[in-house]
Amino acid sequence: MDHLAIMKKSFKLLDKIVSGEKTIESRWYTSKRAPWDKIKPGEWVYFKNSGEPVTVRAKVAEVRQFSDLTPQKVRELSEEYLNAIGMEDEYLDVFVSYYIDKKYCLLIFLESVEQVRPFEIDKSGFGAMAAWISIPDIGCIKK
Repeated sequence: MDHLAIMKKSFKLLDKIVSGEKTIESRWYTSKRAPWDKIKPGEWVYFKNSGEPVTVRAKVAEVRQFSDLTPQKVRELSEEYLNAIGMEDEYLDVFVSYYIDKKYCLLIFLESVEQVRPFEIDKSGFGAMAAWISIPDIGCIKK
Protein backbone atom coordinates (compact mmCIF):
# COMPACT_ATOMS: atom_id res chain seq x y z
CA MET A 1 0.00 0.00 0.00
CA ASP A 2 1.16 3.55 -0.77
CA HIS A 3 -0.01 6.70 0.96
CA LEU A 4 -0.22 10.34 -0.01
CA ALA A 5 0.04 12.99 2.71
CA ILE A 6 -0.97 16.51 1.77
CA MET A 7 0.74 19.09 3.93
CA LYS A 8 -0.24 22.64 4.83
CA LYS A 9 2.29 24.71 2.89
CA SER A 10 2.52 27.52 5.44
CA PHE A 11 3.91 25.13 8.10
CA LYS A 12 6.97 24.41 5.89
CA LEU A 13 7.10 20.83 7.18
CA LEU A 14 8.08 19.29 3.85
CA ASP A 15 11.47 21.01 4.08
CA LYS A 16 11.86 19.67 7.62
CA ILE A 17 11.17 16.11 6.44
CA VAL A 18 13.90 16.43 3.80
CA SER A 19 16.39 17.97 6.25
CA GLY A 20 15.71 15.30 8.89
CA GLU A 21 14.31 17.77 11.44
CA LYS A 22 10.88 16.12 11.14
CA THR A 23 11.02 12.35 11.65
CA ILE A 24 7.38 11.75 12.59
CA GLU A 25 4.27 12.60 10.61
CA SER A 26 1.33 13.02 12.99
CA ARG A 27 -2.34 12.96 12.14
CA TRP A 28 -4.94 13.98 14.73
CA TYR A 29 -8.63 13.21 14.24
CA THR A 30 -11.98 13.41 16.01
CA SER A 31 -12.96 10.09 14.38
CA LYS A 32 -11.05 7.20 12.84
CA ARG A 33 -9.99 8.12 9.30
CA ALA A 34 -7.28 7.11 6.87
CA PRO A 35 -4.63 6.06 7.52
CA TRP A 36 -6.01 4.59 10.78
CA ASP A 37 -5.47 0.79 10.64
CA LYS A 38 -4.34 1.17 7.00
CA ILE A 39 -0.65 2.01 7.30
CA LYS A 40 2.15 -0.41 8.15
CA PRO A 41 5.94 -0.37 8.46
CA GLY A 42 7.67 -0.80 5.12
CA GLU A 43 5.06 1.12 3.15
CA TRP A 44 5.78 4.42 1.41
CA VAL A 45 4.29 7.82 2.18
CA TYR A 46 4.47 10.39 -0.60
CA PHE A 47 4.32 14.02 0.48
CA LYS A 48 3.15 17.17 -1.23
CA ASN A 49 2.30 20.67 -0.15
CA SER A 50 -1.26 21.68 -0.93
CA GLY A 51 -1.49 23.10 -4.44
CA GLU A 52 1.90 21.69 -5.45
CA PRO A 53 3.17 18.43 -6.96
CA VAL A 54 4.45 15.44 -4.99
CA THR A 55 8.18 15.92 -4.31
CA VAL A 56 9.16 13.69 -1.38
CA ARG A 57 8.65 10.15 -0.18
CA ALA A 58 9.60 8.31 3.00
CA LYS A 59 9.36 4.74 4.18
CA VAL A 60 7.26 3.98 7.25
CA ALA A 61 9.51 2.71 10.05
CA GLU A 62 6.86 2.42 12.76
CA VAL A 63 3.24 3.39 13.43
CA ARG A 64 1.74 4.20 16.81
CA GLN A 65 -2.00 4.75 17.20
CA PHE A 66 -3.63 6.38 20.21
CA SER A 67 -7.36 6.48 20.84
CA ASP A 68 -9.75 7.86 23.46
CA LEU A 69 -7.53 10.91 23.85
CA THR A 70 -8.18 13.40 26.60
CA PRO A 71 -6.82 16.95 26.73
CA GLN A 72 -4.17 15.71 29.18
CA LYS A 73 -3.10 12.88 26.85
CA VAL A 74 -2.94 15.29 23.89
CA ARG A 75 -0.60 17.49 25.95
CA GLU A 76 1.56 14.52 27.00
CA LEU A 77 1.92 13.25 23.43
CA SER A 78 2.65 16.76 22.20
CA GLU A 79 5.32 17.32 24.84
CA GLU A 80 6.99 14.00 24.08
CA TYR A 81 6.95 14.17 20.28
CA LEU A 82 6.76 17.89 19.41
CA ASN A 83 10.30 18.22 18.05
CA ALA A 84 10.19 14.97 16.07
CA ILE A 85 6.88 16.18 14.57
CA GLY A 86 8.82 19.20 13.33
CA MET A 87 7.66 21.90 15.72
CA GLU A 88 9.80 24.06 17.98
CA ASP A 89 9.29 24.09 21.77
CA GLU A 90 7.90 27.64 21.79
CA TYR A 91 4.91 26.41 19.75
CA LEU A 92 3.88 23.73 22.25
CA ASP A 93 0.84 25.58 23.62
CA VAL A 94 -0.37 26.55 20.14
CA PHE A 95 0.10 22.96 18.95
CA VAL A 96 -1.79 21.55 21.94
CA SER A 97 -4.64 24.06 21.54
CA TYR A 98 -5.01 23.08 17.89
CA TYR A 99 -5.45 19.37 18.72
CA ILE A 100 -6.90 19.51 22.26
CA ASP A 101 -10.33 18.18 21.19
CA LYS A 102 -9.02 15.32 19.04
CA LYS A 103 -9.76 11.73 20.07
CA TYR A 104 -7.33 9.84 17.82
CA CYS A 105 -3.67 10.32 16.98
CA LEU A 106 -1.38 8.48 14.58
CA LEU A 107 2.37 8.86 14.82
CA ILE A 108 4.09 7.68 11.66
CA PHE A 109 7.84 7.33 12.10
CA LEU A 110 9.71 8.07 8.87
CA GLU A 111 12.96 6.70 7.44
CA SER A 112 14.69 6.54 4.05
CA VAL A 113 13.48 10.01 3.06
CA GLU A 114 14.15 10.91 -0.55
CA GLN A 115 13.17 13.58 -3.00
CA VAL A 116 11.37 12.31 -6.08
CA ARG A 117 10.87 13.76 -9.53
CA PRO A 118 7.85 16.05 -9.04
CA PHE A 119 4.53 14.70 -10.25
CA GLU A 120 0.92 15.80 -10.11
CA ILE A 121 -1.89 13.66 -8.72
CA ASP A 122 -5.58 13.22 -9.47
CA LYS A 123 -7.66 13.32 -6.27
CA SER A 124 -10.94 12.62 -8.08
CA GLY A 125 -13.14 10.41 -5.97
CA PHE A 126 -11.25 11.10 -2.73
CA GLY A 127 -12.89 14.41 -1.84
CA ALA A 128 -11.54 17.88 -2.37
CA MET A 129 -10.52 18.20 1.27
CA ALA A 130 -8.78 14.81 1.57
CA ALA A 131 -5.44 15.36 3.33
CA TRP A 132 -4.48 11.67 3.35
CA ILE A 133 -5.07 9.08 0.65
CA SER A 134 -4.25 5.37 0.96
CA ILE A 135 -4.06 3.50 -2.36
CA PRO A 136 -2.64 0.18 -3.57
CA ASP A 137 -0.02 1.99 -5.69
CA ILE A 138 0.82 5.69 -6.10
CA GLY A 139 0.63 5.13 -9.86
CA CYS A 140 -3.15 4.88 -9.47
CA ILE A 141 -3.43 8.63 -8.90
CA LYS A 142 -0.44 9.96 -10.86
CA LYS A 143 -1.40 12.35 -13.66
